[in-house]
Amino acid sequence: MLIYDLSKCGTVPKYIYLYMCIKEDILTGKLKPGEKLPSKRALADHHNLGVVTVANCYEQLLSEGYIVSYERKGYFVEELSELQNRSPGSSQLPLAEPAGEEAAPVSAEIGEQPEAEEEDREYSFDFKANRASLDLFPRATWNQLMRKTLYQEDDSLYTTPPYNGLYILRKAIAGYLERERGMYVDPSQIIIGAGTEYLYSRLTQLFGRHSIFGFEDPGYKNLAAITASYGNPCRFIPSDGSGLRVDLLDDSGVDVVHVSPANQFPTGRTMPARRRAELFEWVSRVKKRYIIEDDYDSEFRYKGRYIVPMFADGASEKVIYMNTFSKTMVPSLRISYMVLPKNLVEKYRETVSFYSCTVSSFEQYTLAHFISEGYFERHINRLKNYYRKIRLSLISAVQQSKLADISEIIEHNAGTHFLLEVHTRLTSEEIRTAAEKADINLRMYADYCDFVPQEMNRAIVVNYAGVQEEKIPEMVARLEMMFPECS
Repeated sequence: MLIYDLSKCGTVPKYIYLYMCIKEDILTGKLKPGEKLPSKRALADHHNLGVVTVANCYEQLLSEGYIVSYERKGYFVEELSELQNRSPGSSQLPLAEPAGEEAAPVSAEIGEQPEAEEEDREYSFDFKANRASLDLFPRATWNQLMRKTLYQEDDSLYTTPPYNGLYILRKAIAGYLERERGMYVDPSQIIIGAGTEYLYSRLTQLFGRHSIFGFEDPGYKNLAAITASYGNPCRFIPSDGSGLRVDLLDDSGVDVVHVSPANQFPTGRTMPARRRAELFEWVSRVKKRYIIEDDYDSEFRYKGRYIVPMFADGASEKVIYMNTFSKTMVPSLRISYMVLPKNLVEKYRETVSFYSCTVSSFEQYTLAHFISEGYFERHINRLKNYYRKIRLSLISAVQQSKLADISEIIEHNAGTHFLLEVHTRLTSEEIRTAAEKADINLRMYADYCDFVPQEMNRAIVVNYAGVQEEKIPEMVARLEMMFPECS
């Protein structure tokens, strides 16, 4: 029987504390690969817990790939290779030391394609636009903080911000990452920029033209286009059910690989712990290798807790962490950030710090107050509740429509989109034409692939970020009209 002192959980929910205890025992080898875990009922009775508490704990371990479940047999510890047999505490549980004081000074998002002029058209339903309704944004609070910024900040509000962004914002982000992601970083490791693509262009210059970049296939193609525009070779690495195939990286010659382990776009899959271990092993073999971890919508998980970033999972010296506020805030606020490993901070300053920070001091001060005063986390919780409701309503409407007989929904309780795999005699181009006639703007799964699997050639990426609940019935009706099999 697993024995833990749950009285030490403090303010941490018991299912999370139990999850962290079991995860630590797996990583340190106390629980061996293949070892059977107690049943939910047995573990709950032993610790005087509710079965739901243990079920939530096991669900989180399953989602991250630390355990596997076999029907009628139970739960077993997964084989994790390089992640296991660490020293206790190395997985960055909340016992890790916080970051110290700051050291000496040192545009489009995933799921969106470049805007073409002909796409200025307004659609009745837009599955492409990755934006929530502006009604969800706390405008009154934001306006109040803007006024506060104008009246309270000193002359620094009107001067050029440091190349890496204002310290007050970097400190607020560092605090947020510690509270919400288990990441302990110094503000000096954080770089602020106007959009993920801007920051990515700086990374391309940082690594130089001789570095080969790898990207998930399927995946977000704009970043590869940016990399190629700077003269760097790019490779698209096929993915399977566990994410990017690490076994293909050596032959590809890739030095820097871009992944989205918490929610791979557009499949929505979470990279399990075993595949992460393989990626950690690959990156650690050669000094010049790095992982770019894009955590673009990790805030939106509807089952269990957040997925621990790779940066916080024992490989922070080889992982560059990237995230954005553009999706969680408003379209006009083009603020993204990245967290560099400490061993790259000085190199970044020496190589590309001549670029000015592309975000105004005014916006940076306002966002810093928005985060540090707790408004951002409350806003995220509101968005999660909204997206959860829209997601359930939309999936239910599809399942109760004629589409249910000719389609399959592929989603993983995360993000703001799902895949609708349609079994139809229409070709992908005919689907696009039908969507235009139905006044629907959509993207196909194939738009994000270098190689398109035959079975996914007619899959639609349904982005529900901007869908209004009262319009879901009409939207589903228009989808039905697109396919002759529904008539």
